[in-house]
Amino acid sequence: MLVLTRRRGQAICIGDNIRIVVTRIDDGQVRLGIESSENLTILREELLETVKQANQSAQTLAPNDFEHWLKQQHHTDDSGHPEDES
Repeated sequence: MLVLTRRRGQAICIGDNIRIVVTRIDDGQVRLGIESSENLTILREELLETVKQANQSAQTLAPNDFEHWLKQQHHTDDSGHPEDES
Protein backbone atom coordinates (compact mmCIF):
# COMPACT_ATOMS: atom_id res chain seq x y z
CA MET A 1 0.00 0.00 0.00
CA LEU A 2 1.28 3.42 -0.92
CA VAL A 3 0.73 5.97 1.87
CA LEU A 4 0.89 9.67 0.99
CA THR A 5 0.47 12.84 2.99
CA ARG A 6 -1.68 15.51 1.37
CA ARG A 7 -3.04 18.85 2.53
CA ARG A 8 -6.34 20.48 1.65
CA GLY A 9 -6.38 21.39 -2.04
CA GLN A 10 -3.61 18.95 -2.95
CA ALA A 11 -4.27 16.04 -5.30
CA ILE A 12 -3.17 12.55 -6.22
CA CYS A 13 -3.28 11.36 -9.84
CA ILE A 14 -3.83 7.72 -10.77
CA GLY A 15 -2.94 7.10 -14.38
CA ASP A 16 -4.05 9.72 -16.87
CA ASN A 17 -7.76 9.65 -16.03
CA ILE A 18 -8.20 9.71 -12.25
CA ARG A 19 -7.50 12.68 -9.98
CA ILE A 20 -8.28 12.61 -6.25
CA VAL A 21 -8.35 15.97 -4.47
CA VAL A 22 -8.46 16.58 -0.72
CA THR A 23 -11.30 19.09 -0.43
CA ARG A 24 -11.69 19.24 3.36
CA ILE A 25 -10.11 17.92 6.54
CA ASP A 26 -12.42 18.24 9.51
CA ASP A 27 -12.63 16.59 12.93
CA GLY A 28 -11.08 13.26 11.97
CA GLN A 29 -12.69 13.10 8.53
CA VAL A 30 -11.21 13.74 5.12
CA ARG A 31 -13.45 14.76 2.21
CA LEU A 32 -12.17 13.71 -1.19
CA GLY A 33 -13.20 14.83 -4.65
CA ILE A 34 -12.69 12.32 -7.45
CA GLU A 35 -12.38 13.35 -11.08
CA SER A 36 -12.53 10.56 -13.67
CA SER A 37 -14.05 9.60 -16.96
CA GLU A 38 -17.83 9.18 -16.88
CA ASN A 39 -17.65 5.49 -17.80
CA LEU A 40 -15.71 4.61 -14.63
CA THR A 41 -17.84 3.38 -11.73
CA ILE A 42 -16.73 4.63 -8.31
CA LEU A 43 -18.31 3.14 -5.19
CA ARG A 44 -17.64 3.37 -1.47
CA GLU A 45 -16.12 0.10 -0.30
CA GLU A 46 -19.02 -0.73 2.05
CA LEU A 47 -21.52 -0.19 -0.78
CA LEU A 48 -19.51 -2.42 -3.11
CA GLU A 49 -19.55 -5.18 -0.47
CA THR A 50 -23.33 -4.81 -0.10
CA VAL A 51 -23.79 -5.12 -3.87
CA LYS A 52 -21.54 -8.21 -3.99
CA GLN A 53 -23.46 -9.86 -1.15
CA ALA A 54 -26.80 -9.03 -2.76
CA ASN A 55 -25.62 -10.52 -6.06
CA GLN A 56 -24.51 -13.70 -4.32
CA SER A 57 -27.81 -13.93 -2.43
CA ALA A 58 -29.80 -13.33 -5.61
CA GLN A 59 -28.21 -16.38 -7.21
CA THR A 60 -29.68 -18.63 -4.52
CA LEU A 61 -33.07 -16.94 -3.96
CA ALA A 62 -36.34 -18.55 -4.90
CA PRO A 63 -38.76 -16.16 -6.67
CA ASN A 64 -40.84 -15.66 -3.49
CA ASP A 65 -37.70 -14.84 -1.50
CA PHE A 66 -36.87 -12.06 -3.97
CA GLU A 67 -40.02 -10.12 -3.05
CA HIS A 68 -39.05 -10.33 0.64
CA TRP A 69 -35.51 -9.12 -0.16
CA LEU A 70 -36.85 -6.16 -2.15
CA LYS A 71 -39.01 -5.08 0.79
CA GLN A 72 -35.97 -5.23 3.11
CA GLN A 73 -33.90 -3.10 0.72
CA HIS A 74 -36.65 -0.50 0.51
CA HIS A 75 -36.41 0.04 4.27
CA THR A 76 -32.67 0.83 4.38
CA ASP A 77 -30.77 4.07 3.81
CA ASP A 78 -27.77 4.51 1.44
CA SER A 79 -25.37 3.06 4.03
CA GLY A 80 -27.33 -0.17 4.21
CA HIS A 81 -28.66 0.58 7.69
CA PRO A 82 -32.38 0.52 8.51
CA GLU A 83 -34.06 3.90 8.18
CA ASP A 84 -35.47 5.56 11.29
CA GLU A 85 -39.21 5.09 10.86
CA SER A 86 -40.26 7.54 13.60
